[in-house]
Amino acid sequence: MPLARSLSMTSLNGLPQWEDEDLPVEDLLLFEVSWEVTNKVGGIYTVIQTKAKITADEWGENYFLIGPYFEHNVKTQVEVCEPPNPAVKKAMDTIKGQGCQVFFGRWLIEGTPYVLLFDIGSAAWNLDRWKGEFWDVSNIGIPFHDREANDAVIFGSLTAWFLKELSCQFDDKPNIIAHFHEWQAGVGLILSRSQKLPVATIFTTHATLLGRYLCAASIDFYNNLDQFDIDKEAGERQIYHRYCMERASVHCAHVFTTVSQITAIEAEHMLKRNPDVVTPNGLNIKKFSAMHEFQNLHSMYKARIQEFVRGHFYGHLDFSLEKTLFFFIAGRYEFSNKGADMFLEALSRLNFLLRVHKSDVTVVVFFIMPAKTNNFNVETLKGQAVRKQLWDTAQSVKEKFGKKLYNALLKGEIPDLNKILDRDDITIMKRAIFSTQRHCLPPVTTHNMIDDGNDPILNTIRRIGLFNNRTDRVKVILHPEFLSSTSPLLPLDYEEFVRGCHLGVFPSYYEPWGYTPAECTVMGIPSVTTNLSGFGCFMQEHVADPAAYGIYIVDRRFRSPDESCNQLTQILYGFCQQSRRQRIIQRNRTERLSDLLDWRYLGRYYMHARHLALSRTFPDKFEMEPSAPPKTEGFRYPRPSSVPPSPSVSQHSSPHHSEGEDEDEDERYDEDEEAERDRQNIKSPFSLGVLPQGKKKQHGEYRN
Repeated sequence: MPLARSLSMTSLNGLPQWEDEDLPVEDLLLFEVSWEVTNKVGGIYTVIQTKAKITADEWGENYFLIGPYFEHNVKTQVEVCEPPNPAVKKAMDTIKGQGCQVFFGRWLIEGTPYVLLFDIGSAAWNLDRWKGEFWDVSNIGIPFHDREANDAVIFGSLTAWFLKELSCQFDDKPNIIAHFHEWQAGVGLILSRSQKLPVATIFTTHATLLGRYLCAASIDFYNNLDQFDIDKEAGERQIYHRYCMERASVHCAHVFTTVSQITAIEAEHMLKRNPDVVTPNGLNIKKFSAMHEFQNLHSMYKARIQEFVRGHFYGHLDFSLEKTLFFFIAGRYEFSNKGADMFLEALSRLNFLLRVHKSDVTVVVFFIMPAKTNNFNVETLKGQAVRKQLWDTAQSVKEKFGKKLYNALLKGEIPDLNKILDRDDITIMKRAIFSTQRHCLPPVTTHNMIDDGNDPILNTIRRIGLFNNRTDRVKVILHPEFLSSTSPLLPLDYEEFVRGCHLGVFPSYYEPWGYTPAECTVMGIPSVTTNLSGFGCFMQEHVADPAAYGIYIVDRRFRSPDESCNQLTQILYGFCQQSRRQRIIQRNRTERLSDLLDWRYLGRYYMHARHLALSRTFPDKFEMEPSAPPKTEGFRYPRPSSVPPSPSVSQHSSPHHSEGEDEDEDERYDEDEEAERDRQNIKSPFSLGVLPQGKKKQHGEYRN
């Protein structure tokens, strides 16, 4: 038997090194399989796209992504080329020879990884045969009317076919790792295992199918995890076959991973297997060379949002934009799963508090959640047209005023300001003022909604009465499509919009990870999350006082919905009480947490999963210390020294707090000192134990 190679993470630029070089790294090929490779559907696309660079740095030319071919995606994202690996090319040619189209190229994202894309349509003629073969190995039947499941069978069959053709070309090498994401890719894993291919398999679930359905049905999910009749629940929702595909993938994989501790608990009950590794989702963090450049971007994009608000609320702009805060919620339109129901109820209570305390703060709240619409509504477009007309009027009057003032100064005179504006100027300005009069309230939605009588957000707004009245301190705007810099209404990309807001609010009930608050964090924008989201649990584990760093965590697991809603209301009200300086200090702290979410650290969990899969699949070649999955024990942000020793950071018991409190905090706060202390708290998250040469330990028995 050849000498087994020990797996370790002795680091060189954070990348794994092999203890024994008898088997060079060129002998390994990594394939990552997902329906969202070059094909944006949801959050998995973000995971794969952002992780590509750190994985390509580790694996180089031996890293490939496998996904579906869609012509419009390939034309804009992929540079088609010939595969440099002869074995990959030969396997592709075999499949092409049977009439199925396969495309190869570089995905034009950071890291430019190779992608291998299967044309599902060109292979659809095999569907009935492949569904029969899948039934033979799994006893899972796929209904003819489920287009998505049928596509998953074609995609999985092509993937398994490719891996078989590839592995047949090697005599005991190279060793292939195939990492499958979600149930749509799982058929390929099931078929690979049934054919006993020499492939180390990993399956990652980013959310369980049944968990998402049950939570959307307003069921007390987390307190009854062990009470559900899984088969009955899946059958009633007509997803039993999909659930079986997901569960079979989980149990066939050599290594099973999920993205957070909260989803690991869910998977144990829904899918009946404990994950081997939890792989938190990261982002590619780009640091600005100037320390506070992100603060400048906040000011710039806030001004752009203010311009939109001026137009949207024309005729009702009786509040100061300098004392207006912008909150937002964004994501898939899942009314209860994303916490939009609780957010709206909390906004109603916040509006009451601000009015009772006669606060001069106004909160404008954006709901960025795509829904079916008939384009922009007339009133919203008219508002932006009126704003532009007023701007043009002001500019023309200013130009005439400037010329008269200039001529008077040239003559050495102080002009009579009562005469410098003539009757025409006064008339123009009066007409402009009359044009701003409106006989209706500013709209709560920017688009004409299809079936708005049954829209849950609009119905809730009707129930709680947040209609953008003058007396309301909380104003609501539903923008039911994703943001774009080419929009005639709000010309900002999502990232620019987030940077211009003050607070992202994501009180999700079902959120396996939560990229929206993570994206806020790396942009230096505070956010609200919950202890039912993977992101919230992750922050609770690694930050001693998350609220001090602008991460507010609502307890939705151990409190009643009404108690959670009150907690969210107090968080929002406390945020409204902060001074401008306190918000700037908090944004500095929030941005420093971005190192926690960098793939350079979190990518190591995926490394561990791959090493574990190799050692389980090829125990004669690879072995690893049978230790628990790695933990990021080096990360522990303490409470900042400048934060008062109180349960809630920067929140005052009275709405009229004294100036002395601000001065005390200013004296305590030293940005450079705090930043340096936080940098010292960022350590290498973990190292894996190295086996002594020649000494071998057995892994625990793996149950398939």
